[in-house]
Amino acid sequence: MRALRYCFDEATASLWRGRGASLLSILTIAIALFVLSGFLVVAANLERQIAQWSDAAELSVYLADDISQDQRLAVDRILAGHDSVVAAREYLSKADALRRFKRDFPDLAGTADGLSSNPFPASFEVRLRGAQSGGDAADRLAAELRQTLGVVDVRYDRQWIQRLSGVAVFCRVTAYVLGGILVGAAVLTVTSVVRLALYGRQDEIKIMELVGAPIGYIRGPFVLEGTLQGGIGAGLALAALWGGVLLVRTRGPQLLEGLADLSTTTFLPPSLAALLVAGGMLVGCVGGFIAARTAR
Repeated sequence: MRALRYCFDEATASLWRGRGASLLSILTIAIALFVLSGFLVVAANLERQIAQWSDAAELSVYLADDISQDQRLAVDRILAGHDSVVAAREYLSKADALRRFKRDFPDLAGTADGLSSNPFPASFEVRLRGAQSGGDAADRLAAELRQTLGVVDVRYDRQWIQRLSGVAVFCRVTAYVLGGILVGAAVLTVTSVVRLALYGRQDEIKIMELVGAPIGYIRGPFVLEGTLQGGIGAGLALAALWGGVLLVRTRGPQLLEGLADLSTTTFLPPSLAALLVAGGMLVGCVGGFIAARTAR
């Protein structure tokens, strides 16, 4: 305990003496961890939103204006025969589609009234079961409907959900790649800063060696100095990330109104936040250890 107290006192004193260089090291670690954690937050929230959209996935079957009653009933029978995929279905006539448009877009209702004919097709709005919304069974249903007489088009949510899933994967990969590069740079920066502090205390270190001071008393303060730099940098990164999440929660809904509920954006889980702090301290510890190895 006495040795740890000595190392801590020396490390904090060294941080204050070289506060300019230490600040550079701390900011390097903070930027590295902010980039890593920022991409992880984006990926986690995007995956959560994708899961919600997948549970509410829909398939829209648009019908020809001249579709016969028998053809419409045939489409309905196909949907009824896929109850393992279809959770619910609703038929919308051309008039129903026009009324829904006026209700959802009141500012454009006057434009629709000025048209000589109703431009909206009749359709079946199909709610898919959550477990099947991204499966092959739903793909086969969409393909069968496209080949059915009287069907003009089939719009399926899966395509853009898959694209968003790809974006989430890209965010995670980018986080690890950029985070790894920046963490490497942070280790080098910590090493350089701690080595400068070590060079400034060469005379003191030589005296400690002459009187037979334990190796822990000589190298320990430098290792702990790097560890403190990493911990402070990680704390700054998490604080900046938390501020960014709060900003997205308050301002984001105005930017993506109706597309995504950014007011529910979540921060990193406590376990992952603690892991990032530990990782920042480890980065600083490694840098400090590399620099301290030149002592004695």
